[in-house]
Amino acid sequence: MVADLGSLVGCESPSSDLTAVARGADVVAELGCRLTGAAPERLILDGCTHLRWSFGEGDRVLLLGHQDTVWPIGSLADHPWRVQDGVAYGPGCFDMKAGLVQLFHALASLSSLDGVTVLITGDEELGAPTSRRLIEEESRRVAAALVLEGSADGGALKTSRNGIAQYELRVHGRAAHAGLEPWNGVNASVELAHQILALTALDGGSAGGATVTPTVVAGGTTMNTVPAEASVRVDVRVPTGAEARRVDTAIHALAPRLPGARLEVMSGPSHPPLEAAASAELYRLAEELAAAHGMPPLGGAHVGGASDGNIAAGVGTPTLDGLGAVGGGAHAPGEHVRVAEMPLRAALLADLVVRLQKERSVQR
Repeated sequence: MVADLGSLVGCESPSSDLTAVARGADVVAELGCRLTGAAPERLILDGCTHLRWSFGEGDRVLLLGHQDTVWPIGSLADHPWRVQDGVAYGPGCFDMKAGLVQLFHALASLSSLDGVTVLITGDEELGAPTSRRLIEEESRRVAAALVLEGSADGGALKTSRNGIAQYELRVHGRAAHAGLEPWNGVNASVELAHQILALTALDGGSAGGATVTPTVVAGGTTMNTVPAEASVRVDVRVPTGAEARRVDTAIHALAPRLPGARLEVMSGPSHPPLEAAASAELYRLAEELAAAHGMPPLGGAHVGGASDGNIAAGVGTPTLDGLGAVGGGAHAPGEHVRVAEMPLRAALLADLVVRLQKERSVQR
């Protein structure tokens, strides 16, 4: 497993480099073919390469992962692959190439792969712009989705995740000479200031509520001109669908304060929240199987970031995330994986797949 992880980490695959993602897909395809005996379908969508394995009849379980990373080409020079004192280091090892190694080794241990679909995407770190529809389609076909993202702190499973929504609020005013006749203008920057305060008032104000964060602000053209245009981008994180709807409704209902100003709301990429109810039964099953292996309780955690698991849960499919590597430091120097945990997590995944192959249904 460590050798396989070294091969994956050694093939740098930043999301923004489609050629590199295609090379990374080749390495993952070789790994999957060697361990399962089957070659994947290569699905190239808008130039981005995704891999899919479909085994047998009667879709039961989707194993979901990605092989793209946030690390640019050349990162290995500064953060080389190495294993030291039982810990593996290297760009993308935790997020989430070790999870892919565990996935295929788990499948290699099974006597039957009937009803299993594996989907490995190449654009998760960008928010799944090309793979979103593919993930939704595959998730609708199965009884459960298991996501091989790295675990939460201490190896906990990710039983819920915030949803993400992105907006841009554009203000249209009217230009005028700032010295000669500013009263003939409608200052878009002043209007934007009012709207930024209104946006921050939508924040849930606690760890359990939505966060509404104005980020990138732009406005005006020259020093002596009343700004005719201004804008702000807004990052929204929501723990529940109800919070997502509340914030979305409120943003679209914003009204201008200055006479003559006009507002325009542009909705950007979004991920639905992975709510605890979507993972509850799968989490219970995982804890039961972990105990049978003599493992301590896994624990469940709510995390702020989104993954492809949000998309799977968003179509109503029971989804459990964080089944991948135990480690930490995702997206940062020192990203690492605890090697001794890899076969244990692979065995847990294998048991989950076997149980889901046998289960008639998982409560939605």
